[in-house]
Amino acid sequence: MAMLSESKHAGGFLTWEVLRDYTRDTVTVASGAGKLAPGTVLGKITTGGKYTVLTPGATNGSQNAAGILWGPADATDADAPGVVLVRGPAIVNRHEIAFPDGATEAQITTATTALAALGILLR
Repeated sequence: MAMLSESKHAGGFLTWEVLRDYTRDTVTVASGAGKLAPGTVLGKITTGGKYTVLTPGATNGSQNAAGILWGPADATDADAPGVVLVRGPAIVNRHEIAFPDGATEAQITTATTALAALGILLR
């Protein structure tokens, strides 16, 4: 029997939001970010305002959690549009979002606190 696997769905991490037209924005995902799955925690690059994968050790703004990618985005070779949950009130399933590989508990706590400051609560 063939084994079926299901990828993450757009917005599958979201438990509740006040109003989608308020909590989400279409943004530019910076070239080089790669193929990103829904639920990826993003940082916002200070210069230019593009989003990329949260990078805790960076100094360009991407070290600060600024939102969660709503649907898939492929920014491997060029900038790509992406819908991002950028503000709350919203509640997300913490088990359905993706922090960067190798992120420490302290870095995850810092990102969780930053998202909470935006009104995005992880439960």
